Amino acid sequence: MPFSPTGYFDPLPRILVADDFDHGMNGWLDLRPNFVAPGFREHSDDIDLIHWGPTMLSSATFAFGGTHGSANGTYSLKISSRAAAAPPDQPPAPGSMGLAIKRLAVPPGVRRLRVEALVAYKVEQDRPGLGVNDLRAFGMFVDLQDGEHRYMPGVRYVNAVEGSPVRRWQYYSPTTATDEEWSYGADGWHKAGIDPQWFGERAADGSTVATTWFDDGEQHLIYNESDDKLNWTPFSLTVDLTRRCYEELRVGGKVLRFPDGAHPTLAPAYDDIQGLLNPVFFVEADTDRRVSLFLDSVLVSAEGELA
Repeated sequence: MPFSPTGYFDPLPRILVADDFDHGMNGWLDLRPNFVAPGFREHSDDIDLIHWGPTMLSSATFAFGGTHGSANGTYSLKISSRAAAAPPDQPPAPGSMGLAIKRLAVPPGVRRLRVEALVAYKVEQDRPGLGVNDLRAFGMFVDLQDGEHRYMPGVRYVNAVEGSPVRRWQYYSPTTATDEEWSYGADGWHKAGIDPQWFGERAADGSTVATTWFDDGEQHLIYNESDDKLNWTPFSLTVDLTRRCYEELRVGGKVLRFPDGAHPTLAPAYDDIQGLLNPVFFVEADTDRRVSLFLDSVLVSAEGELA
C-alpha cells in the first residue's frame, strides 16, 4: 500500500506518485549512459556515468547504532557517492556523485508541479570524527520538456567546500555558455543548461555558471552528533510549468522565495522526449570519502485541468 501523504506533506490537488520505499524502488534508478555510439558504446565520455555511486534500498544500518530504519518504516532510498572528489572548481571526478532519477510524463493540463520528500544525509562511518564537512552538496531538480524547451528547475544545498562549512542554498539559473563550453569541450550532444549537476564552468565557492545563490539561503540543516543518527527533514519544491519558472522552496521550517520570474536555462527541445517529467535527487562528495543522501519517501503532485 502507498503511504498516506499527510503530516509533513502538503501536496497540490492531484497526486501523481506517492513513493514509500518500504514497498520497493518505485521506479527510481541510477542515471546510466545512452548507448547509441557504434558498437553499442556510450555516446560520449566527457562525463563518466559508469562509475557514479549506486542507488539502493537501505535499512540505514550503521556500525555502532545498528539498524536505524526510515522515518516511517524500515527502508529508505539511499543515494551514495564513491570515495572520490575533485576540487570545487573542476568537473566532478568519476564516482564523486550519486544520482537517482524517476522517469515520468506530464499529464494533460498540468500548470503547477510540486516535489516533496523527507531527506537525511550522512558520510561513511570509516574513520573517527563527525565528518559533516566531507559532504559538498545535495540537491534536487526536475527534467522537463514541453513543445519548445527542455529545462531543469532545481535547487542545490552547498554544505561545505574544501572542508569549510557553507550551509547555503542556490538554484539553477540561466547561463550564456555555449554548448561546447557547457560540456567541457564536447561538441554537439549536451545543450547548455542540461544536466546542471555536473556540467558548466565551476567556481571555487561551490557555485557553477548556471547557479544563483538565494539572498536568504543560509540554513543549518540537522546533522546529529554521530553518523548513526538520522533526522528526517521535509523538502518541497514548487514550479510553474506554464511560465517555466520557480514558485517556492521549503526545507524544514524555512521558506525560500525566488526572485520574480526566476527560471532555469531554457534549452531547445530534444527529439522524442516531449512531455518529460523526471524528478532527480543527487549528492556530492567534497573529499575522498563516501557520502549518502537518504529519501524516506517522495511525493509528486500537480495542479491544473487534468483529463
